[in-house]
Amino acid sequence: MSAGRFPRTVLFDLDGTLLDSAPDMLATVNRMRERRSRPPMRLEELRPHVSKGARAMSAAAFPDADLAERQDMIPEFLAIYREELGRHGGPFEDVEALLQALEDDGAVWGVVTNKPEYLASEVLRALDWQFRCKVLVGGDSLAERKPHPLPLLHAAHALEAEPGACVYVGDDERDIEAARAAGMPSVVALWGYRLGDDLPQDWGGDVLVDRPGELLDPARWPARGA
Repeated sequence: MSAGRFPRTVLFDLDGTLLDSAPDMLATVNRMRERRSRPPMRLEELRPHVSKGARAMSAAAFPDADLAERQDMIPEFLAIYREELGRHGGPFEDVEALLQALEDDGAVWGVVTNKPEYLASEVLRALDWQFRCKVLVGGDSLAERKPHPLPLLHAAHALEAEPGACVYVGDDERDIEAARAAGMPSVVALWGYRLGDDLPQDWGGDVLVDRPGELLDPARWPARGA
């Protein structure tokens, strides 16, 4: 195992893992619903769908719309979300402390998300993370996106790290599937966004963690290669 208390390279999902973006997403869909003379949606109704992406959130906000209608809503969703980005949500509790602990230990960290790269970049700038985050891979950065392993493998290569020496932290089954396919140890972020029938204990993650603050204990991280 490499020197240092924490893994030398950590990759994170963004929404539902580092960032509690559900309030920004709620403001987005409620502006869309207001345009259509519909009452506002409640946070608890939308929250489980956030990690599934814009299409899933649009479907939750407009369950009576057909597939073509929801598809047509995606550009509107992304445009409004860009205006609401960072205005309502923020990092989960202890995320800042965790990132600082990794940096103080000499580790590097990056983000691999299915969010479009231009939006993810804006999030990083809004949080003043743009220089701290050493690699960013968005859902449209490459030919494949999670659950395909390519984004994780690309990020590891960019950081000159072997995949098995990295750890990926994510709150969605696609995150853990991608990590497993990449040969990368994984942490299931149970504090994130899940549907009621999701069974994270069955995803095949190496470690399940209830809160970001638990990862301040180096012993909570999965074993990784040299």
